[in-house]
Amino acid sequence: MCIRQLFQSSLLQWAWRAAFPKHTWGRHRRARRWAHSGGGTYRAVIFDMGGVLISSPGRVAAEWELQNHIPPGTIRKAWILGGENGPWMKLMRGEITTEDFLQEFGSLCSEIAKTSVPVGSFFSLLTSEQVAKQFPVMTEAITQIRAKGLRTAVLSNNFYLPSGKSFLPLDRKQFDVVVESCLEGLCKPDPRIYKLCLERLGLQPSESIFLDDLGQNLKAAASLGIHTIQVDDPETAVKELETLLGFTLRMVIPNTGPVRKTVEIPRDSLEKYLKDLLGTQSTGPLELLQFDHGQSNPTYYIRLGNHQLVLRRKPPGTLVPSTHAVEREFRIMKALANAGVPVPKVLDLCEDSGVIGTPFYLTEYCPGLIYRDPSLPGLEPSQRRAIYTAMNRVLCKIHSVDLKAAGLEDYGKHGDYIRRQVQTWTKQYRASETSTIPAMERLIQWLPLHLPRQQKTTVVHGDFRLDNLLFHPEKAEVLAVLDWELSTLGDPLVDVAFSCLAHYLPSSFPGSLLRGLRDCDFTQLGIPTAEEYFRMYCHHSAIPPPENWNFYMAFSFFRMAAILQGVYSRSLTGQASSAATGQSEKLTEYVSNLAWDFAVKEGFRVFKEMSATKPLVRSHHTQAGHSPC
Repeated sequence: MCIRQLFQSSLLQWAWRAAFPKHTWGRHRRARRWAHSGGGTYRAVIFDMGGVLISSPGRVAAEWELQNHIPPGTIRKAWILGGENGPWMKLMRGEITTEDFLQEFGSLCSEIAKTSVPVGSFFSLLTSEQVAKQFPVMTEAITQIRAKGLRTAVLSNNFYLPSGKSFLPLDRKQFDVVVESCLEGLCKPDPRIYKLCLERLGLQPSESIFLDDLGQNLKAAASLGIHTIQVDDPETAVKELETLLGFTLRMVIPNTGPVRKTVEIPRDSLEKYLKDLLGTQSTGPLELLQFDHGQSNPTYYIRLGNHQLVLRRKPPGTLVPSTHAVEREFRIMKALANAGVPVPKVLDLCEDSGVIGTPFYLTEYCPGLIYRDPSLPGLEPSQRRAIYTAMNRVLCKIHSVDLKAAGLEDYGKHGDYIRRQVQTWTKQYRASETSTIPAMERLIQWLPLHLPRQQKTTVVHGDFRLDNLLFHPEKAEVLAVLDWELSTLGDPLVDVAFSCLAHYLPSSFPGSLLRGLRDCDFTQLGIPTAEEYFRMYCHHSAIPPPENWNFYMAFSFFRMAAILQGVYSRSLTGQASSAATGQSEKLTEYVSNLAWDFAVKEGFRVFKEMSATKPLVRSHHTQAGHSPC
């Protein structure tokens, strides 16, 4: 077959376009729609896979050839010159095995390049998890389309893997219909495969929109009456799709807003760093937002090209020594991910303050739900209990990590954890003290005299609470534990007590800090009481409930008071990363009074044990939470 005949073949025009990366033949031309008759309300969106939902094979081939010193265009030429009955087209129709394809296609490529071409390496890269990853902007779009009640489908020219399964690196739950060429024995632009997709959707052509990156495939769809969008760039295509559908397809990133002036980041410097780190898949404008949670270390949402990231940095200005240790956060999350604890996937730690002004680290953005209100409004009692049970179990998982296997034996000192913690938070409080608070003075004297004997040393999170957990949007599953700034090795019961603070705080406590549950009906809500939660933890961890629970609560509230004081002190100089921190001025005193209430309770418990035969006539301590907030 001559070259002209090859190019007149519609299937081989597809092969040419798929093989030749678009940026070399007019990547930035305006997106084109193929004309068609009909119109009306759309009821479904049909997506091609390669070049629309994931990277195109042609782009992957061009980068692979460059990295492996293969003559540019070798893969492309093999796709084209193989003909309609060549190995590539037969693979997509499911007519040959992967083994036979690699042998035939490898011989063809080696003949073209006049050197041995390891096509197995290319095939492995093409089907790898690293490359075959769905574009986040398309994932968002599909979610929004389905939320509006429209149907979705994927119509793909694809192939079988050596395992015998088809190559579809997508979550099938995103689609009502999946049509794959290798299963049907048909390839686009054959009109029969479009009709098959429409038949399974139960729709007319005019009720659908089809997205593809290849002109011949779009032309065939348009000839049937399907509205089409040519995808040169996923971001641009989604904007065009929004125009057709009449609603937004971009998710609003929850709990974010514009970056506050006091913690702004130099965009140019950050963008250069990210492009050096992420490589060729980081084209496009930089989008930067700030999360509204995290009073200590400013945290940002970043979108660059197909990447969604989270950046967490030290705040600017003079800092109290040993605080805001983003380096430790990075290390602990990297170690715990390998130990099976759900944490964000860390990407890089930058200790060079010259990039954005302070050290920072990057993680992948993980979409999910953060429950800011511990009463979990809108959920059923059984769902609330399931959320708290999942929270309890993931805490047990953290405390069960093998320190030696995880490489964390030197992450903190062993033994005397609470003694050192009392000393540390006393110093932190003194460094940020703005006035004398009587309850804090009493606690600073009382706590060192009533330290419990530590039974076990584990990883401790240090700030374990409901709003530092990222949950699956449809089930009670913790996807990631966030904010590891205060993590170290120590007494696991400190984490358990800290996660119960909300039980003793009023619902009127400022929600930007930690909303409370004290005035809620736990039975009616289905939320375990603090005692039930504590006993649940002991059951899951197979340990007997300790008697000195009140001490742990006293210490936890003392530490919270010291943290609040530090936040307030930084807010006076404009360093605090949360816009709501100014309201914490009077909260330190309130929380320290709660801590002292528990200290008094613990004192009475010890006194009763020492004087079991001597009845107590009356207790004069203040009940927790009676002082006004």
